[in-house]
Amino acid sequence: MYLRLENISKRFNSFLANDNISLSVEAGKIHGILGENGAGKTTLMNIISGLYQPDVGKIYLNDEQVKITSPNAAIRLGIGMIYQHFMLVPQLTVTENIILGTQQSWRLNLRQKQQEIAALSQAYGLEIDPTAKVEDLPVGTQQRVEILKVLYRQAKLLILDEPTAVLTLTEVESLINILRQLAAAGNTIIFISHKLEEVINLCDMVTVLRRGQVVGTARTQEVTPQQLAQLMVGKEVNLQVNKSVSLPGKMILSVQNLQVADDRGVVTVRDISFQLQGGEILGIAGVDGNGQRELADAIANLRPIINGKIELHNSRNHQSIGYIPEDRQKMGLVLQFSIAQNLILNTFKKSPFCRNFLLQSATIKNHAQTAMTEFDIRATGEDIKVSQLSGGNQQKVVLARELAGEPDLIIAMQPTRGLDVGAISAVHGRLLAERDRGAAILYISTELEEVMAMSDRIAVIYRGEFVAILDAQTATLEEIGLLMAGGIAKG
Repeated sequence: MYLRLENISKRFNSFLANDNISLSVEAGKIHGILGENGAGKTTLMNIISGLYQPDVGKIYLNDEQVKITSPNAAIRLGIGMIYQHFMLVPQLTVTENIILGTQQSWRLNLRQKQQEIAALSQAYGLEIDPTAKVEDLPVGTQQRVEILKVLYRQAKLLILDEPTAVLTLTEVESLINILRQLAAAGNTIIFISHKLEEVINLCDMVTVLRRGQVVGTARTQEVTPQQLAQLMVGKEVNLQVNKSVSLPGKMILSVQNLQVADDRGVVTVRDISFQLQGGEILGIAGVDGNGQRELADAIANLRPIINGKIELHNSRNHQSIGYIPEDRQKMGLVLQFSIAQNLILNTFKKSPFCRNFLLQSATIKNHAQTAMTEFDIRATGEDIKVSQLSGGNQQKVVLARELAGEPDLIIAMQPTRGLDVGAISAVHGRLLAERDRGAAILYISTELEEVMAMSDRIAVIYRGEFVAILDAQTATLEEIGLLMAGGIAKG
């Protein structure tokens, strides 16, 4: 065995993140780690990569016990971790990011380093321009930079934490091919994911964690997605979306000839028109970067429009829009605020949370405790910073806040990104309950099968335009996929 963990435990105050975990990973194999958000996956990987030290337990590499006291110590042992939220400096070039922290000399031959990076990228099939600035690269290419960064440091064990959470379908296929090539070349890979089919298709072995403990390890050829989901959650999970027949009500939103630009002033939404009724989910399918973000921001009144009209009918006030942004950490939450504080970000000036310009601590606390129970937000208390929560629990905080006022219109932008099957099921259930209540929902996602399962109608966006609006019951994956790529649907 290349890596062996024995009885690893890690506690944060009263919370036991890892509980007596034992795990073995074979050399040259891809080993999947599955578990609900908050199951202890990232904590365990942070221990292997030296960011945390275990309270108890032993780590063996090639049957020799090792002490991994820091990320630098991990790198010296040939261990490299690639995080879900990339650790890159956007203003620096690819080469500068890759060599950052490795130079011991005052003299830097940047051209030589660029040639080294180019040769390394070609050797591993990770084609990339070493002189490009990271901020100008698409997400999938940035991930290649992260992989090259650990390979440059001669890592033999690569740990990838939710690596496909922010990738398009094409980028996911490319990454899977790269990982298979790396394993074939003798590298060992730990692949953390919440996507069951992905783990089964890519990995040789899979270990499932639940509430900090190992609950099963198996060869991926011998398990089904349903079995893995049940192990993860501890009960039977319905992997299908069950929704009632849509009963559209009053007109809630009408958009006419809308044009919107991105932050650089480039027009990304071109002449979009549509209407959305209460009790209806309009899904927007498209490859990431085709104007979805700018469209959502404009409807939520967060971005100015160049031309056209957005009308919110039957609206009580601006609070009648609930907006679930695509990046919960950058746009949805204030990470250093507590759960209770994040739950009142858009209402803290109002009664009952504020009276005579004073925040009402007891009311805010009670509100948070109620929301935590209703939305199953798992934490030791409402005063915990949201930065300490798992991704799934962070998303539940956003949902609890944005759905609190029973909004007329809900904009859900990538609402299940980075979530496990249990959390995805919970998010879908909440949104369908809002639809049945009479809310109009704009559901934007790059997960095509989710869009098809959740939507009543599906708008396909390509280069900032709706190229078709289809009935979700009769639309096919092939038809939508063709439209997303700029093709013309049959018929």
